[in-house]
Amino acid sequence: MWQPEPGWTPVPGGRGALTVGLWSAEIDGRSWVVKRVRRPGPDEPEHLDPRGPAYWRREAEAAADHAWLVGVRHPEVLQVDEDDDGYCLWTEEVTGPEPTALLTATALARLATVEPPDRPWLAGTLLGDRVRLMAAHDGWPTLQRTNVADLADELWRRRGSILERYDALPRRVAHGDVVPANLVAAVGEEVVAIDWSSLGIAPAGADLGYFALSCREDFEVLLGTYLDSPAAKALDTAEVRFAAEAMAVYTVVARAEWALARVAKGEGALAAKFRHPAVAPHLRALQRHFPQIESLLAM
Repeated sequence: MWQPEPGWTPVPGGRGALTVGLWSAEIDGRSWVVKRVRRPGPDEPEHLDPRGPAYWRREAEAAADHAWLVGVRHPEVLQVDEDDDGYCLWTEEVTGPEPTALLTATALARLATVEPPDRPWLAGTLLGDRVRLMAAHDGWPTLQRTNVADLADELWRRRGSILERYDALPRRVAHGDVVPANLVAAVGEEVVAIDWSSLGIAPAGADLGYFALSCREDFEVLLGTYLDSPAAKALDTAEVRFAAEAMAVYTVVARAEWALARVAKGEGALAAKFRHPAVAPHLRALQRHFPQIESLLAM
């Protein structure tokens, strides 16, 4: 059974469906982060599809083959140690200034200009997979009991046509999980990112829409910065806006439903739970992105 080496220092966080943990280790005076990923069992088929959103070996594959990434780059890789139970990914412990939201928007535009290489392990349909997961849970039944029921119902009713249009857009490279915790440093005009387990293909703008949900900056400010970057001159403005709005809207609504559904079963009226600390941030994010919901439904 695999065990961390003596002398490795545990790093907080880093737990996931298959992620055993993170450790800091030192070799020849350099600090490295060791991420342990376990091999999925036969009862976890969702982790075995190379095109699926949760493919267990995607980070190992990306670690061995990432030179084609631009704008948002992979940290230096020391090695990938594999065994019967999984693998350990060794990456540099990156230090440097945190990337600003506007720098990140520009870097994401550069990444979105990359034509997807022929790699069988790239995630295929990140937004589509997320919406299909919602369908397995009957959509957004808890939000149907709130004052956003009409908007939620219209978004759910039109999900097929919106996804069809989204999936018809040209495919580009996408990190797939652009949140501040995964953006570890700014190096010149590039952003060093970790957690490439969702690396895949998506329309230009998809990463930006996901990132916008974690930022203080207004969606339009981020979108304007993205579109004003030199790299975006090769992109279609209307397509970028649509992809960013579709990703942001369906993600923020799904998060609000998830958070509210978790507390809805307790005693008391549903409206009394809107201020619950596990719910309120998601409802504020939903309210903040009403303009994007209206814009998406107006298309």
